[in-house]
Amino acid sequence: MPVSSLELAKVAAMAADSKKAADILLLDLTGQTDVCDYFLICSGANGHMVDAIVDEIREKVRKNCEISAMATEGRDGLRWVLVDFGSVRGACLPTRDEGLLPSGEALGRRSARDARP
Repeated sequence: MPVSSLELAKVAAMAADSKKAADILLLDLTGQTDVCDYFLICSGANGHMVDAIVDEIREKVRKNCEISAMATEGRDGLRWVLVDFGSVRGACLPTRDEGLLPSGEALGRRSARDARP
């Protein structure tokens, strides 16, 4: 059975949270752009943690939603990694790159816990 964009986004957010991602923001862009319905932004303490978070997101979405990532970009330098599931996209950045992440207050912060049904 197909999952909705929101369900996929929630699985991705909870996967990031399970790997101790910080600054988790789940943005609802439904009706605001043709690019995607939801955009997940999170950070990891360092490049290795970013890599682990991205692996967990890809695995949990594949396992729970039966959807594989269409593309993953930025893994070479681990400065940031973008994962594209079509209607849901996610970006994970190391926290050492301060200033790259917008403040949660400016974007209407929602934690992974808020995303749970």
